[in-house]
Amino acid sequence: MSNERGPLPRRYARYYLENTPSLVWLVVLNAVAILVGVRYYVETMPEVSTFLWPLYADSPAALFLMTLSLVTLLPFLGRSLDDVPTNLPLAYLHTIALVWLVKMGVWTVVALNLGFDVYFPAPWAYFGIIVTHVGFVAEGLLVPHYARTTRGALITALALALLNDVLDYGFGYYPPLRYDPGLVLVGATGALSVLSVVAAWAIMPRMEQRAA
Repeated sequence: MSNERGPLPRRYARYYLENTPSLVWLVVLNAVAILVGVRYYVETMPEVSTFLWPLYADSPAALFLMTLSLVTLLPFLGRSLDDVPTNLPLAYLHTIALVWLVKMGVWTVVALNLGFDVYFPAPWAYFGIIVTHVGFVAEGLLVPHYARTTRGALITALALALLNDVLDYGFGYYPPLRYDPGLVLVGATGALSVLSVVAAWAIMPRMEQRAA
């Protein structure tokens, strides 16, 4: 395995993912962030079918997927990231988690700036949300250091991301905004679905061809 994967230096990934306290705290922080994120959707969730909540609450769903991805490392605490095993189901989980984190992290920055006048300069509604969602992308950069992907996982992630876009803007299940999304946001969201998968393809190592 290569010692460097993606733009995040491997020494940082080793610090956060190989040490018990840092990994546990990262999982706990994600769990708290999920609860905080769900609060943002609570008022509108009764209007949405329960079965659609995972696709409606986009940011909490991204954090939930990432938390599941990190939890798979817990049985291997104390071992090098180079020794963490992988398999096809995990490749799908890690790939989708990375795509969702990158997409929702960047989408939030784009969405708030398209509605700049109704969000800025609120300390939390603008600055706080942007900073936390940029953190999504930063956390996603940990994934390539312990995970692998396959062509099937990347295609599945793209299909799910685009399906989510259709659900959001075709049926009105996009995250609550202070303005009506226009064609610019719709187009940007579709582009981010593709670009997030491209990013995963670019920075995640592949499983052996026989496992793809």
